[in-house]
Amino acid sequence: METTYYQSPIGCLKIVADKQTIVSLQLTEGEKRPSESEKQVKNEILQKACRQLDEYFSGKRKTFDLPLTPKGTVFQTKVWAELQRIPYGKTISYAQLAQEVDNPKACRAAGSANGKNPIAIVIPCHRVINADGKLGGYAYGLKIKKQLLDLENGN
Repeated sequence: METTYYQSPIGCLKIVADKQTIVSLQLTEGEKRPSESEKQVKNEILQKACRQLDEYFSGKRKTFDLPLTPKGTVFQTKVWAELQRIPYGKTISYAQLAQEVDNPKACRAAGSANGKNPIAIVIPCHRVINADGKLGGYAYGLKIKKQLLDLENGN
């Protein structure tokens, strides 16, 4: 496994990859700044992830084209696959997410799987909101969720 850090508008992102896929992309706690050695990425997948994040945060990329291997239960991976089908700049409710994974009574379970997403932003868990249109929860706080949704909506 190799790790790099990416300084984004929402904070420092820690990206972990094996030789072929991204396995984790998480916001680090606090304002960690990558050291010079951490900025020098040799892994091609990590380089590609950083380039695509540059494009995403500059408003030029609407979809990611990265090989991913998030680790989770069968239900969680089904939810994460569904999250990747939510179009850029769009949102769905937790109830809609549960319906899309063929388990309409599993709103809370879908929400829980959403919250355990190990590859933030690329698997866009920030695009799931409450049925009443309010933002609901987000692992990194509502301020960051709002920043990501505003970015995608050109605000």
